[in-house]
Amino acid sequence: MRLPVLILSMSMSAVPALAAETPELQRAVGAAQAVGAVHTLRQIPEACARLEGAFTGDAAQPYRFAPVRTSEQCQPRARFVDYAKAQPTAEKGWKLNDVIRVPEAACPARQAVVRVWRLPVAPNAERDGQGQSRIYLEDAKKQAASGKIPQVTMFAAQLQMEGNACN
Repeated sequence: MRLPVLILSMSMSAVPALAAETPELQRAVGAAQAVGAVHTLRQIPEACARLEGAFTGDAAQPYRFAPVRTSEQCQPRARFVDYAKAQPTAEKGWKLNDVIRVPEAACPARQAVVRVWRLPVAPNAERDGQGQSRIYLEDAKKQAASGKIPQVTMFAAQLQMEGNACN
C-alpha cells in the first residue's frame, strides 16, 4: 500500500514543475534556417519589437538574436528587458509565454531555442464603456511629471542551443 501512495505523491509533485514549463502560446518547430540568413522569430506588437535571429557558423556563438524596433512611430505599451538583469522565474510573477525552436538547415539536429517570458501587470480597475483600459495623453503627462510612471508589461527572452553540432 505504501508503494502506490509514494508513487502517486511523487507524480503529483512533478505536475506543478511540468505545468510551469508549459508556455502560454503553443507553436510548431520553425522552418530550418541557413547560416547567415536573418529571420524573424516573433513579433511583440505591444513592445513595438520583433525578435530577429541568425545562425552564425561560429562554434563559440552559433546563433545570435536581438530585439529590433518595428517602427519609430509605434508607441510601446510594454518593454523588452535584458534577460540576465530580469532573471525571470514563475516565483517572481513571470510567465513562460513562448518557446520558439529553429533548426539549422545544414544540421537539423541542432536547434536554437528562444524562451520568451512575460511579466504581466495588474490590470487597471478603471475601464471604459468598451471594457478597455485606456491611457490618455494629458493624464500620462501629469503622472510622468509627478514621478508616478505606471507599470507596464515586460518581456525578456533567453537563448539556448539544443542538440549537437554536425561535422
